[in-house]
Amino acid sequence: MKRAVRILLIVVVILGGLFVAADRLAVGFAEDEAAEKLRTSEGLGQTPDVSIKGFPFLTQVAGGTLDDVEIGIENYDATSGSDKIRIADLNARMKGVEFSGDYSSATADEATGTALISYDELLKQAQGEPVELPLGATGKVVGLSDGGGNKIKVEVEVSKGGAKLPKPVHVMSSVRVENDTIKVNADDVPKKFEVMGVSIPLPEGMVRDVTDFEEKVTGLPGGIKIDEVRPAKDGVEISVKGTNVKLAG
Repeated sequence: MKRAVRILLIVVVILGGLFVAADRLAVGFAEDEAAEKLRTSEGLGQTPDVSIKGFPFLTQVAGGTLDDVEIGIENYDATSGSDKIRIADLNARMKGVEFSGDYSSATADEATGTALISYDELLKQAQGEPVELPLGATGKVVGLSDGGGNKIKVEVEVSKGGAKLPKPVHVMSSVRVENDTIKVNADDVPKKFEVMGVSIPLPEGMVRDVTDFEEKVTGLPGGIKIDEVRPAKDGVEISVKGTNVKLAG
């Protein structure tokens, strides 16, 4: 009797190991297929990372819904008006992903994630034509960086008659998102600047035409939207979210 029980336990362990191996092979195949479909549907330059969570995978497949899927995309080109804006390291977590049998279509109940827009990328929108200031001077944003304290440091170059002032002007700015638009606004603007010992007043509205800017970001994968933004060391970190997110098909 004891020998029979031992044999039965061995068989159960072997079968369990085979099931786990088959499950892992199946999930690996599904991840590769889903990644390729996503690459094609989103027109990505490289194949994204797709990780299907939860065990066992095969029972999820039988139900037609995956509980938890993580997706990582590097260097995604979103839309900003008539231009493109590069989104670095976009990572999203999808919940309740319903899919077709050939993985040609998939829709998630909800999605949350994070990404980064570098300061150099954000600067492209701020660098428009120089703005006119009093006495024939002009101002232009030439740099963005982390200002600490959840602020962006905006560097403004002031020129007059083709000559740049010896020192750029720096202002601390807040950043927020509103209706898919990232908005950067100076907390305080300089009231004057010095030119050859002469103090020249600066109307606030005129200065804000230089320092303040915004950038609309659309066309993220599956229709997800920017939810929050915050300054970080290398750029603006963004949080994204969405419901009924279509991943492919």
